Amino acid sequence: MKKIGFIDYYLDEWHANQYPGWIKDASRGEMEVAFAYAVKDAEHGMTNREWCAKQGVAWCDTIEGVIAQSDYLIVLSPDNPEQHEALAELPLASGKPTYVDKTFAPDRATALRLFERAGRHRTPLYSSSALRYADEYGEIERAGIRVIASLGPGSFENYSIHQIEPVVALMGTDAKRIMFIGTEAAPALLIEFAGGRQATIQQPGPGCPFMMAVNYDSGTCRVVQPVSDYFQRFIRDLVAFFENGQVSVPPAETVAIMSIIENGRIAAKQPYRWIDLPESW
Repeated sequence: MKKIGFIDYYLDEWHANQYPGWIKDASRGEMEVAFAYAVKDAEHGMTNREWCAKQGVAWCDTIEGVIAQSDYLIVLSPDNPEQHEALAELPLASGKPTYVDKTFAPDRATALRLFERAGRHRTPLYSSSALRYADEYGEIERAGIRVIASLGPGSFENYSIHQIEPVVALMGTDAKRIMFIGTEAAPALLIEFAGGRQATIQQPGPGCPFMMAVNYDSGTCRVVQPVSDYFQRFIRDLVAFFENGQVSVPPAETVAIMSIIENGRIAAKQPYRWIDLPESW
């Protein structure tokens, strides 16, 4: 039985609550979340020790304790990416396969530092939105995509990644510039890729489903709505990563996604003006 360690900002959150059971099922009982550490207790929920008792996970007083006893590591804090660099500092020096939950980093510079630290210590590392693994997105033909129009729910800060990740996976890392074209209540971005290709990311409000329309050079259009169980496909990919140490998400894509999110916040302060993006990593 391989042991997985959780490192979180606080443990009583949706991802930490779901992952242990999903991982155990996906690995056919060959992996289990066994150790956990978190910086603080949830403000509205169980304390970290209560969470560990409920999940049957051993509480560790330090990150070092989690690393020492675990075969694989998961850095969580999905809604507080500004915590990831501090939480991941020791895991990324451990040489043990490490997954960092979405959103990977608050900005491009932090994302680069995380990957560079992992590289120096030969620590396998990746991060992804679960939406990347939707069967429906995987079936989209990538060749000849000219325009993508994407819709989805949630706030820009913690939900835009679920649209931007599939767009970058389909269109590549050569995003050149972005423009904010939405409102505070309904954020929207226009992203220009090399060759004049474009994507729009829109968040009209609560209840809007994830979906996208894909337009091709041929003039054809395909409308896609992910209804498959993408979280389970993601967990199976995570288990495979732990088993073989092979990263399925190119780091350059993750860096490009973080750059778009970072500059999207900047663009929101000056709507309808192009903001140039850094060169691809």
